[in-house]
Amino acid sequence: MQETKLIQISNLFVEYKTRKGILGGEKIIHAVNGVSLDIQKGEILAIAGESGCGKSTLAKAIIRLEPVKSGQIFFDNENILSLNKEKLKMFRKHAQIVFQNPYASLNPKMKIFDILKEPLQINSDYSNEKITEIVKEKIKLVGLDENCLDLYPHEFSGGQRQRIAIARALVLEPEFILADEPVSALDVSIQAQVINLLKELKEKYNLTFLLITHDMSVIRYLADRVAIMYLGEIIETGKTEDIFTSPFHPYTKALLSSVPQFNKSGKKIILKGDLPSPANLPEGCKFHTRCPYVMEKCKTCTPNENGITHKVKCFLFE
Repeated sequence: MQETKLIQISNLFVEYKTRKGILGGEKIIHAVNGVSLDIQKGEILAIAGESGCGKSTLAKAIIRLEPVKSGQIFFDNENILSLNKEKLKMFRKHAQIVFQNPYASLNPKMKIFDILKEPLQINSDYSNEKITEIVKEKIKLVGLDENCLDLYPHEFSGGQRQRIAIARALVLEPEFILADEPVSALDVSIQAQVINLLKELKEKYNLTFLLITHDMSVIRYLADRVAIMYLGEIIETGKTEDIFTSPFHPYTKALLSSVPQFNKSGKKIILKGDLPSPANLPEGCKFHTRCPYVMEKCKTCTPNENGITHKVKCFLFE
């Protein structure tokens, strides 16, 4: 069956300017650096990497929650970076987000019913009866009773609040959902319930997900494909099974070696040094300052994307 691309990202750059400090001057934070990536309809694509690698910034740029310096983002063959206010509002119906902290993303002064009906009031001309019907349907869909609609967010557990946040994302029946660390703020005992819910929703409605997480176990269970990110660049992409069984990039190998259940050799790869600052990016291959296989050309030249079973940016595979 031929794959259909829902999202196409081309040479995307996102930068920030820091405020002037005590010593004066501004710094440029290079958060996303020339990312090109496709997301197929009906798949779960996961982006993994260390904190500060730019994965959340990339994700939020895709749904126009972060300003973009340059590049292109196509959603259903339409460049969303050139949308006017009216078309952007239409785009919001098709792309929704589930944030990391469900308590912070839900208005504590609003009852659950009001939280769920608000997107429908803004983005549809449905009657009050129709809105109520949809709200009740979605809250049941995520495994909660409609009696909870008369309560406030603080009256729920973390897992229940995240279910409510997922219900809110579903009320407009989007094609695409960005899940930004959707279970990292939850207790381990609750994480599996929310993960299974996301998997069920994806299969039932053929939803497309972009999953942002540092948890490789969640990726192995949920994702169809994986993109590994380092210092604002995608350095390896491929089907989940290929990445986990035959990782190419030294950074990917280090990530997997840090998780005991995926470390078959039992030998953990310790990277030297810390993640460089995105305000002061290394020349050449961005990973060369920590790579155990660094060569001279890595320090001055940037590797191209290569690979057969999956794609990798590394001179070891050129």
